[in-house]
Amino acid sequence: MPKTKVNEYTAADIQVLEGLEAVRRRPSMYIGSTDSRGLHHLVYEIVDNSIDEAMAGFCNEVDIRIKTDGSVVVSDNGRGIPTDKHSRTGKSALETVMTYLHAGGKFDHQAYKVSGGLHGVGAAVVNALSSNMWVEVRRNGKIYRQEYSRGKAKGALKTVGNGAKTSGTTTGFVPDPEIFPEIDFDFHTLAQRFREMAFLTKGVWVHFTDERSGLEVSYYFEGGIKSFVKRLNRDRNALHDPFYMERIADGTIIEVALQYNDSFTESVFAFANCINTIDGGTHLTGFRSALTRVLNDYARKQKILKDSDSNLSGEDVREGLVAVISVKVPEPQFEGQTKTRLGNAELKGLVESALGEGLSRYLEEHPSDARRIIEKCLTSARARDAARKARDLVIKRGVLDDSILPGKLADCSERDPELRELFIVEGDSAGGSAKQGRDRRFQAILPLFGKILNVEKARPDKILTHEAIKAVITVLGAGFGEEFDPAKLRYNRVIIMTDADVDGAHIRTLHLTFFFRYMRELIELGHLYIAQPPLYLIQHGKDSRWIYTDKEKDSYLSRLKDGKFRVQRYKGLGEMNAEQLWDTTMDPARRTLLQVTADDAIAADSVFTQLMGEEVAPRKKFIQSHYDKATLDV
Repeated sequence: MPKTKVNEYTAADIQVLEGLEAVRRRPSMYIGSTDSRGLHHLVYEIVDNSIDEAMAGFCNEVDIRIKTDGSVVVSDNGRGIPTDKHSRTGKSALETVMTYLHAGGKFDHQAYKVSGGLHGVGAAVVNALSSNMWVEVRRNGKIYRQEYSRGKAKGALKTVGNGAKTSGTTTGFVPDPEIFPEIDFDFHTLAQRFREMAFLTKGVWVHFTDERSGLEVSYYFEGGIKSFVKRLNRDRNALHDPFYMERIADGTIIEVALQYNDSFTESVFAFANCINTIDGGTHLTGFRSALTRVLNDYARKQKILKDSDSNLSGEDVREGLVAVISVKVPEPQFEGQTKTRLGNAELKGLVESALGEGLSRYLEEHPSDARRIIEKCLTSARARDAARKARDLVIKRGVLDDSILPGKLADCSERDPELRELFIVEGDSAGGSAKQGRDRRFQAILPLFGKILNVEKARPDKILTHEAIKAVITVLGAGFGEEFDPAKLRYNRVIIMTDADVDGAHIRTLHLTFFFRYMRELIELGHLYIAQPPLYLIQHGKDSRWIYTDKEKDSYLSRLKDGKFRVQRYKGLGEMNAEQLWDTTMDPARRTLLQVTADDAIAADSVFTQLMGEEVAPRKKFIQSHYDKATLDV
């Protein structure tokens, strides 16, 4: 039989993956990634199923536990997954749900009117990516159990008990180390998500225990998203009591809560079927459209805006706004299994109409609150007009002109932005060492002087007149605020390089606050990094070793058995010569860079408000509870 030629393409080259093998081959298609974010997504998929039971009105308690062996157990008092035989698969409904993709009770809207688990793949995906998994169902007075491994049932469904007084489902799983390089659940990350779920599903108890550390929390919010908004605003000076409305339109439940404060930032979060749609969607578009229209109509009706005045812009009416939009949709059209954006076209009109009517009524019935809101928006409009004039001085018709680059910038010779990186450093001495030590082909250096402005306490017009911030905006070349365009970035990597001491940490946080508030896509698209310079140089005999943390220093010194050693502490980057700075902090082959991420925008928003806002007490509390953390997870 003749051999197949190497470059031939035949039927033999077509692979058919059986069962859940496709999930194991391409896990990122289903959970986003196999890093910490994807690992935590496994927990969310199982808890989402319990929350779906709560939204359907059959469950009011959800218990989540991280066991000491690293497994996760989720239990609810819902109806319990059906255990009778499925007509198509010939297996129990439970085994069908756990071992088949796109199998579940969320397609025909008989079992669930609305749900977060849209695609019927959540439980099966978790099963596929777990080395061990088991499910116990309490239903019809009996307890059923089945065990699985890597997507396959280990045995038949068994009845393991009788006389169950309650119904519900308990699911336990162990993430597969063949899939996840590191299995370490973070209590605070999970707790934040569970608190959101409780806010969005009022009347449900969510109890979370981490048996590894002994940490434990319970959440229950009768006020729902109105309580959510009050919490988000707790460290800010609110201008009025929260506005809240709920309406059912075409089978969709629409809830909106909003409250203005005297800050200069926008904190608006949108959810669909209790899923945080971090990339927005049609429900968010409808919200923004209604908000701008209603506030302009009211301002003109009350003669606060004169005929000759321009309308308030979307940016004007969202400055200082905290809002939560929650929709529960029978047929949600999410983009991707991780559900980051809602695409239902009809939602824009439904939300716009519902909010338009509800907010108009609220403003008429609360004239003093309405006046404060409009005055806040007018103040924002005046500041934004001043900022626009300042922006024109910083950015020339939206296109960066190399001839206006700040004089202190030492640019690189490489012209391809994908290969270029920018180090933002503080001061002359550090800037001098960095300029001498860099690789001039692809590394640019921008020295800044003193601490940049705290943008959490400043209006956009003040921000754009600050020399250091003007320099950063000009050098990056991609704009500012809502006009930021990542396609125009002049550098693929933007690296904050500060001293490895407390003062350097403060400067770093000021930079992070600016980028998060006004260039968030720089973070979301993975362009922002933090350099890790060493704190110590330890010389032991003929050996020299750079040390980056106090903990590392103590560990290293404890292992030195004999001989004299010398410990030199580096208070600043400028104390290192150019060669040392290159070897330790700038050389791509040896350096350590921390990529800045903001997977949880709600948590990040809260952190920056606490750290850089007006209120002292929240900042003190945050520092006291995080003093032992080596880095800030934004």
